[in-house]
This record gives sequence, structure tokens and C-alpha cells, in this order.
Amino acid sequence: MAVVYALLCLLFAAVNDLVFKKYADRCCARGAFVSLIGLVWFLLMVWLPWGADADLAATLLWGAISGTFSLVANLLLMEAMKRESAGMCSTLYRLNLIFVVGGAFLWLGESVSVMQIAGIVLALLAILAFFPAGNHLFSVRSAGFYLALAAALLRAGMGLSYKYGFTHGADPNGVVVINSLFWLLGGMGYALTLEPRTSIRDWSLLGYGVFSGLLVSGIVFFMAASLRLGDAAVVLPIAQMSFIGTFILSIAFLGEGFSLRKLSAVLSGAAAVILLSISAT
Repeated sequence: MAVVYALLCLLFAAVNDLVFKKYADRCCARGAFVSLIGLVWFLLMVWLPWGADADLAATLLWGAISGTFSLVANLLLMEAMKRESAGMCSTLYRLNLIFVVGGAFLWLGESVSVMQIAGIVLALLAILAFFPAGNHLFSVRSAGFYLALAAALLRAGMGLSYKYGFTHGADPNGVVVINSLFWLLGGMGYALTLEPRTSIRDWSLLGYGVFSGLLVSGIVFFMAASLRLGDAAVVLPIAQMSFIGTFILSIAFLGEGFSLRKLSAVLSGAAAVILLSISAT
């Protein structure tokens, strides 16, 4: 069942990336969209029980820190998807494991195995393969690529803050609920400050927002369920492979181009995720 839950997490994440891309292409009210996702997420997750021995202060602190990382990472991901393909952005975003492994080594005192070093090399090759062909290193046309990388870096910050917070008494369910509130309130703040003239009177916003909110809640739920029943070394690589699903779905439903270069980048990324997920033990 752990593998089944991990596969469901993969499916929900792949479809959600596709929804992000569709919404980014059609609509401009990203703050309201994120806020609506946070509302659905909160309503579905607020009922989860907290541990009796949870540290409230640690839960609030690390819920806020990880929530900030998560909110900004996903806003940047949508900005990147407005400029680049869903397959590319999704792959770069899921390769945040590079930064997670590096951060765990630098700040959490974890060791790095030979397999993980090989995974970092493969991930870097995948990133280089996705760099827009024919563009200057710092050209405006490369902005989507760098936004996706920045989103991956912030997503890694979320993962590292989860890990640090959980080892210092933060309640996992409480942290997830606080994350949803950051999406809800942070999305409102983004909309009011950066998108004040954007109209939200659009039924597509409601449809996309609710659907994505259900998908995000499913991702969180099935990830937690898979980790509860199975080993992280097994279920995490499966769940992180969602970019392969996004790559296939974007070709089938969005008409995004296919090339051997993109395929090699995705396969290299998949191999990197597997190697990066192998612990130093």
C-alpha cells in the first residue's frame, strides 16, 4: 500500500503541475489562485489530529518558515510556467533534491554518499540540457529557466525546514495546516499588493483553484500515508518522479514539443532522483 500511495501522490502532483501550467497561460490572478488553493487545503486538513507530545512553539515557528518557502516557491513556479514548458519547469522543480542533499550536508550534519554525488552530477546534466538553446546565459528569454531553478531552491528550503522542525518537536500535521494558512493569507497579500487591478470575477479561477486545492491536499495526504507505511528510500523517489508524468501529459494535452534533448534531460533527472534518494548508509 505504501507504493500505491506513493504512485497516487505522483499522479496528483503530475496533474497539478499541468493545472498550474494551464492556469498560468490563461489567467493573471495568481495570488487569488494560490489563496483559493490554500483555503481548500486548510478546510480538508484542519481536522487532522496533532500529536500529544508536540511542541506548539516549534510547530508554529517551522510551520511559518516552511509555509513561506512553499508559498514563494509555487508562485515562482507559476511565473516560470508562464514562460517555459510544463515539462521543463516540473523537472527542474523536482530536482530540488540537489539542494536538499547539499543543505543537509552543510547545515544538518548529514553525510553524502558516492551514489548521491553521482545523482548530483546527473541532475546538473539534466539542468544544463534544459537550458534554452540559442539563448545568452543572462538573456531575458532565459528568465523562465532561472525562475524554475529559484523555485526549486526554495522548495528545498521547505523540505529542509520540515526535516529540522520535525526533529525539534514540530507536529507534522500542524505544520501542514499552517502551510495551508500561509497559502491562503499569502495569496491574498500577493493579490492585494502586486495584482490590485487584476479581475477575479472569472469562473475559471474558481474551477482551477478548487481543483488544484483538491490535488494539493491529495499530494500531502498520500505522501504522509506512504511515509507512514513504507520506507522513505522507497516511496520518496516514486513520488518525486511526478515530472515524468507531467512531461508525458504536457505533450499529450498541451501540445508541447518533444525532442531527444528533452527526453534525455528527463531520464537523467529520473536517474538523479533515484540516486539522490539513496541514503549514505
